[in-house]
Amino acid sequence: MSCILIFAKKIEMMKEYKRYLITSALPYANGPIHIGHLAGVYVPADIYVRYLRLRGKDVLFIGGSDEHGVPITLRAKNEGITPQQVVDRYHKIIKKSFSEFGISFDIYSRTSSKLHHKTAAEFFITMIEKGEFVEKISEQYYDEQEQEFLADRYIKGTCPKCGYEDAYGDQCEKCGSSLSPTELLNPHSVISGNKPILKETKHWYLPLDKYEDELKQWILEDHKEWKSNVYGQCKSWIDSGLKPRAVTRDLDWGVPVPLENAEGKVLYVWFDAPIGYISATRELTKDWEKYWKDKETRLIHFIGKDNIVFHCIIFPSMLKHEGSYILPDNVPANEFLNLEGDKISTSRNWAVWLHEYLIDFPEKQDVLRYVLTANMPETKDNDFTWKDFQARNNNELVAILGNFVNRTLVLTHKYFNGIVPQSGNIGGTEKEIRKLLFQYKKGIESNLENFKFREALKEAINLSRLGNKYLADTEPWKLIKTDEEKVKTILYHSLQICAAIAVLSEPFLPFTAKKLKQFLNLGNVSWDTINEFDILKPKHNINTVELLFEKIEDEQIQKQIDKLMATKALNDKNNAQLVAAKSEISFDDFTKLDIRVATIIEAEKVPKTDKLLKLTLDTGLDKRTVVSGISKYYEPAEIIGKQVCFLANLSSRKIRGIESKGMVLMVQEPDGTLRFLNPDESSVAGSTIG
Repeated sequence: MSCILIFAKKIEMMKEYKRYLITSALPYANGPIHIGHLAGVYVPADIYVRYLRLRGKDVLFIGGSDEHGVPITLRAKNEGITPQQVVDRYHKIIKKSFSEFGISFDIYSRTSSKLHHKTAAEFFITMIEKGEFVEKISEQYYDEQEQEFLADRYIKGTCPKCGYEDAYGDQCEKCGSSLSPTELLNPHSVISGNKPILKETKHWYLPLDKYEDELKQWILEDHKEWKSNVYGQCKSWIDSGLKPRAVTRDLDWGVPVPLENAEGKVLYVWFDAPIGYISATRELTKDWEKYWKDKETRLIHFIGKDNIVFHCIIFPSMLKHEGSYILPDNVPANEFLNLEGDKISTSRNWAVWLHEYLIDFPEKQDVLRYVLTANMPETKDNDFTWKDFQARNNNELVAILGNFVNRTLVLTHKYFNGIVPQSGNIGGTEKEIRKLLFQYKKGIESNLENFKFREALKEAINLSRLGNKYLADTEPWKLIKTDEEKVKTILYHSLQICAAIAVLSEPFLPFTAKKLKQFLNLGNVSWDTINEFDILKPKHNINTVELLFEKIEDEQIQKQIDKLMATKALNDKNNAQLVAAKSEISFDDFTKLDIRVATIIEAEKVPKTDKLLKLTLDTGLDKRTVVSGISKYYEPAEIIGKQVCFLANLSSRKIRGIESKGMVLMVQEPDGTLRFLNPDESSVAGSTIG
């Protein structure tokens, strides 16, 4: 049988699986989780898993920290600690944040565990024994002083494309170009600062070029149902021609290559990290193989777009050529989420960090889940802004969902002592409500099964819109005076909508759904219970109600915006370019400068200008006027009495009609800010500098 036929899979539409295995990308344990990670991977994965559980499916949700790779070792070197100390710190922060935010992993493991090392080593050995790897000797950069080969991020130099002098060996962070270390101009070792040499080293490679035909069949023919952004990126890679990819590298942190004469070599992080899904499942259950090796299991990877190639081309090739594993049925990757119009960047601290959000907005996990789902970057990049966050909370969660639930439950307590009333005659309006409720439910299901989470959320919130319109049209608070029986029918139907919301909103808003079930005195209700409209029976007691959501005030949002603006200002200052050095002058030229200490005794703004101040200086020899462009940085009253340095023998000139005799010397920061060049200690006015 040909390789293509072995790899190919016949797509069976609407196939029923015995079980589901859901994985989410393993975050690097070298920093906390931010909203980009959540919107790209973890919120959609959690929504889908919660939906499957409500449907009664056998499902496992696998997560964990990726604790190997150069970003870990770089942080360790920068902080003067061990890589293990780095991953221990961030694994704890990440795991705690996910738990508090409601990401419902069945296990959250880590790739530094002994079981993972064992699993990854076994996987590698199986492929070695089957002859799936190619051994190659190549030249790589080597630091002679440190006596070690340099990973891409351990090499810096000048970008050949934009001239940036601090580019890494794999990427220029200024222009975004992908690079290889040998492309850098003037390369140097990040560890020692020395220029590295090229030295031969042996590594093992996964021959992706040999798998091109089978991958074309499996992806481009058999998985045309994949999301357009995923399918398109895979097609681009395959059409460009695949190349062998190293599965080992020279490092002292990672899974050691399980071969003799392979000291100082570890499995490349892209090879060992996805095996972390397998080792985590193995850690979770002794029946792990039925989730990874039984064709009745549906395997789905939730990832961000930077991981598409690894999970659609490389990892499936590994699984297939190891020989005993199933392949992913779908890889619903999302694009990137920006923040306030700018790309999220951990290095620039331009991010909303999950652990900080949970402190600043306690008990508002669902608000963030809602906003990230509504703005989810499903097929193109999207943007998060704090103003939109506030508006969606106040105008949608509070004013639509919260308002409907609150009105319904308050009126039930007010008119019927918190007891579900018996419905009377069902009219055309009520029949339409029943019809629409089931339509919205089907819409949620269809969209979730096709990984369209934004559309599914819209259908869920439409239930609240339906209820609000029903109450507004029927006005039971007026009708109670003349037709109590009709009010019973109205509130009966409104309560059924509330019960449906409690179930159908759970994948998106689990904390809210739990609270609403408590209000309704509703036990664990499955998804399919909503196939019947009458969930709450007459005479059922409901509990006292509290507000589901609270308004978020302008002050809370402004605090978050101010935090970001402070970060931006710091980044602008750090990234500002210094003024280029001027041409050399002779010593004789320098001796012509008469630089002295002076005291500012008067200061006032120059009329009709934005930046000029008129200063009167006591030079020790005389009192003179100097005009200086510092109004943006100093108020006149605050600088009187300050000592400054000034150039005393600069020829005078008129500025805005004022004769200026001399120049106050200023320090110009890289961001353009001006400040006085002050003498170190109090000096006598007129003292010379030089």
